[in-house]
Amino acid sequence: MRASVCHRKLVSSHPVRSARTLALAIGLASLVTGAPLASSGPRPSAVEEFARLRKEADAARGSGNMQARLQVILKVKRLLNDAPDAVEAAAAAYAEAGEPQQALASLRQFADLGQADDGLLTGENRKFVALQKLPQYQAILKHFAENKTVILRSEPAFELSDPRLLAEDIDYDPGSKTFLITSVLEKKILRVTPEGKATDFAESPSGWPMLALKVDTTHNSVWATEVALDGFTVAPKSEWGRSAVLCFDLASGKLRQRIGSSVPSELGDMVLTREGNPIVSDGGGGGVYRVNGDHLERIDAGDFISPQTPAMHPDGKHVFVPDYARGVGVLDLTNKSVTWLNQPANYAVNGIDGLYFAGGALIATQNGTSPERVIRFQLNSRLSNIVSEETIERATATLGDPTHGVVVGDVFYYIANSGWNTVDEHGDPKAGSKLTPARIMRFRLR
Repeated sequence: MRASVCHRKLVSSHPVRSARTLALAIGLASLVTGAPLASSGPRPSAVEEFARLRKEADAARGSGNMQARLQVILKVKRLLNDAPDAVEAAAAAYAEAGEPQQALASLRQFADLGQADDGLLTGENRKFVALQKLPQYQAILKHFAENKTVILRSEPAFELSDPRLLAEDIDYDPGSKTFLITSVLEKKILRVTPEGKATDFAESPSGWPMLALKVDTTHNSVWATEVALDGFTVAPKSEWGRSAVLCFDLASGKLRQRIGSSVPSELGDMVLTREGNPIVSDGGGGGVYRVNGDHLERIDAGDFISPQTPAMHPDGKHVFVPDYARGVGVLDLTNKSVTWLNQPANYAVNGIDGLYFAGGALIATQNGTSPERVIRFQLNSRLSNIVSEETIERATATLGDPTHGVVVGDVFYYIANSGWNTVDEHGDPKAGSKLTPARIMRFRLR
């Protein structure tokens, strides 16, 4: 799914890029203004700590103490594991505090992470106006432009004919040799042939947007989630903020089971354990849950701010959990501890929506980076460090907002041009925009 359905520039003031981006802004704003939070233990959760630091930063700005604000922003940067957004926010805070060389160093780090700020490139963003004539600043802008050059190592597989779907998740049924794809706006699951011919598989029993999806051929099941996205006009207002995990019969599409969440949530992403038990993440509330019989059991200790699509670790005892804000955490399913994936300083692992393990590597769809991209991170033999990266697609005219993917044999299929960037915070088309068909891309892993 995406942070609180998505992402925004978490601590800086860049424009919201899409409806899902705005959703995180709305969700975190409610935290910052004092909405009650359920602490998951004796220590503050990451969501609580992030909200507290944002309040401190706002208070420091209000009092005009830019040095105090800088120190708070640096704490946020550490909390977010040096995510690009936090790095750029630190650059702005350094500039406001009158430390131009530190500001330039942070901007260089942001560029080294493969990022670009369109507002700085066009001159619309005036935060660094005092630095604009410096040769170091102009070199950074040149690096931004290089980071926006097109990379395309994948190819089109097929296109969905219905532009109104707002396609979200995808999985593969090897028995029928078809794909299953969820639709947010039409609130259903499609069965799609490799040629792109689509038929309805199942509808949301509650009339809510359909999001996460996983096929379990062993038990002839399809697991999915339905979420009454807060603010979306396609969901009843009285039900906003509710989620449920669904189980359908793989052959018939008949609903077998519905497990509703007992707390407000946005259960938007999923992976299955070896035994076929769904692990789902709440991008809005920060929790990670496992289906246990007829209820959802929380299996994390509050380390995540906005967890997205988990990927099972080969040992079956851990799960890679991409946090839209903090990077990739390795969650121990036994004791709830989290170890953050180590990576060199020039690899950006934030803004991941979909994450998939294949051949000792993690493949990620990153719709929270700038530019958005699809990328493969090669891991070391212990699966604890990133050792290299390969960009699969970046800055193409047809990438749009990539969402989720699926590994089928030695091919990775992913949804491009999902449509999220063409809708507003209510899920309605933006003025002057037009929904176009989602495109399924494929990348050969070998």
